[in-house]
Amino acid sequence: MTGHAPQGPFALTGPVEKPEPRQVPLRGDLAHIGLAGKHFVPHYAVPQPRSVLPGGAPLYADPDDTSHELCVLLEGDSFEVLDVTREWAWGCLSLHGPVGYIRLDRLETPGG
Repeated sequence: MTGHAPQGPFALTGPVEKPEPRQVPLRGDLAHIGLAGKHFVPHYAVPQPRSVLPGGAPLYADPDDTSHELCVLLEGDSFEVLDVTREWAWGCLSLHGPVGYIRLDRLETPGG
């Protein structure tokens, strides 16, 4: 060992700026596979695109109908599902956001 600081994308060299959570599909436990090599998390997910059903759907900051509504997705928009819990899907419209939660019953079923 020569005493040099570790090099590479995950070198522990000090604090890093945390990205805006509503613009980057990154949580402490999970991230979009497109972020591998840029952000270190325990799991990366390959997005599962699902279309928004007729009538559209609100995208929320949290999995709760009373949380902040980030935007409204339109019928036919492709939502990249990264995680599913109960009746909510967490994901994004693209790798650059917006990122949030949508009710599962507002998305087409897989394969259909």
